[in-house]
Amino acid sequence: MFSNAEQFGSLAIVTFVLGPVSTNSYLVADTETGRAVVVDPASEGEVIVAEAGRRGWPLEAIWLTHAHFDHFGGAAAVANASPEPLPVALHPADMPLWRVQGGAALFGFQEFDPGPEPSIALENGMRLQLGKRTFEVRHTPGHSQGHVIFLDREDGVVFCGDLIFQGSVGRFDLPGGNGQTLMESICREILTLPDAVRLYSGHGPATTVGAERAANPFVTGAIPL
Repeated sequence: MFSNAEQFGSLAIVTFVLGPVSTNSYLVADTETGRAVVVDPASEGEVIVAEAGRRGWPLEAIWLTHAHFDHFGGAAAVANASPEPLPVALHPADMPLWRVQGGAALFGFQEFDPGPEPSIALENGMRLQLGKRTFEVRHTPGHSQGHVIFLDREDGVVFCGDLIFQGSVGRFDLPGGNGQTLMESICREILTLPDAVRLYSGHGPATTVGAERAANPFVTGAIPL
């Protein structure tokens, strides 16, 4: 496990690299109010909960960018370790994927406890509150049908799941994936953002819109929709 902490104003982000395919899981807090959520708990959810407790941040929810197994394998442990019931947020188009444990069997992984069934139905344009901060949900299919990103326009931060990575883009050869749709999502929801916006991906290091616009071989020269 690797963790890293950053802060932008009252927005704090603790990154964990967890699970069998080194997925980024994020503990995100509004330090002004002390409220926090977990974005994509990949594995070892108890570690994330322990860090939230150490920092004095009560958890309010689990937000899932999509329902591949490596993005919610730790949701049960997060929920079980939390003193309060935690709602799980997921786009309805990914519920069929969630119900088959995110395709874990396809990759040779055993069944696991998926945790609480998602009860917050994400949709494009929805606003999610974290303390005094607001995150905008943007529907970005292509990697999966119900993939979303969480955008904090105030501080220029996006939790973008497996939509785009440093120097690469998400897979689209899995069930529900589509390459053209993926690129349309990137052009519409990522390349229209200012260059300074930071991208926190599902795998690999954080990057910026400007860096990917300039050097990502999959999107260089792409025209925003």
